[in-house]
Amino acid sequence: MLHRITASRFLLGLALLGLAITVSLSAGWAATSLTGAGATFPYPLYSKWFDVYQREHKVAISYQSIGSGGGIQQLKSGTVDFGASDAPLSDQEMRDMPSPVVHLPMVAGAVVIAYNLPGVQKGLKLSGDAVADVFLGGITRWNDRRITSLNPGAKLPNLPIAVAHRSDGSGTSYIFTSYLSAVSKEWASKVGTGKSVNWPAGIGGKGNDGVAGVVKQTPGAIGYVELAYATQNRLPYAYVRNRGGKFIEPTIATTTAAAAGSVKAMQKDVRVSIVNAAGSDAYPIAGFTYILVYQRQSNAGKGRALTAFLRWAVRDGQKYAAPLLYAPLPNQVVSVDERNINSISFAGK
Repeated sequence: MLHRITASRFLLGLALLGLAITVSLSAGWAATSLTGAGATFPYPLYSKWFDVYQREHKVAISYQSIGSGGGIQQLKSGTVDFGASDAPLSDQEMRDMPSPVVHLPMVAGAVVIAYNLPGVQKGLKLSGDAVADVFLGGITRWNDRRITSLNPGAKLPNLPIAVAHRSDGSGTSYIFTSYLSAVSKEWASKVGTGKSVNWPAGIGGKGNDGVAGVVKQTPGAIGYVELAYATQNRLPYAYVRNRGGKFIEPTIATTTAAAAGSVKAMQKDVRVSIVNAAGSDAYPIAGFTYILVYQRQSNAGKGRALTAFLRWAVRDGQKYAAPLLYAPLPNQVVSVDERNINSISFAGK
């Protein structure tokens, strides 16, 4: 009888131990898996980050590259742990969120004017007013004098211009339309700045990859995409005239030059614009891309996992930026990010 009681207690102990292990594993998984959604602009870099971080830290991070507008909406509805956007939230959008949101600039990147022009490879020169007129539908052929005058000696064909733009809510569109509003009064008054605008001309593609695909498949096409997408698709892109009057190639160095002047302003508010930046070597169509998180995390396990990843991304993760054609954060911006990460709270912190 004693043996039976002892055996029963032993089996009960095993059952309770198994339950404890199951609960522990479940809690551990909840704490070491994260979900995000949003911008396609940084997707090549984020894919690299998430892969490396999972291998090194055993934290699975799944990410939907659906555009900045979609990422903001999913964060607002609480279906993801973080959103990603190339467009910072406006003051009104901040007020509309369920609770305070922290903006963390992750890297800077260039939005390039990619084109598919038979016989004209890398090096086409464009000015801000010419780009605005193309996207307004005012310049409709490649041999228009407003383009040929910028490219003496180039054999620009008498070919219709096919404009490609984003069809989804997009932070890349926000950066691009911010630039057009800065350089063209007509664009500013007729179209304006936004993640989604009423495009006067052209056809839409979903995501940076969608616009790159339209340009690649359409002779005579022009569109705006993040630099990495143009490079991956072997699309030539324009040198764009900056505020100093120089035609600037989009590179890591010229993107960094555009970001350099924003450091002081970011001490007060990270939601700064770096389009049409001053500086002789600044590429004029550039911006930061942000990860957005709630300042108060309701799940302590996820909060710990999320803040640990963010600290890694703004420090160790920056070494992966340049090989994928993004400009790493200046040290002063890293410090601002770390201060904001430290402001994120969760139970037990």
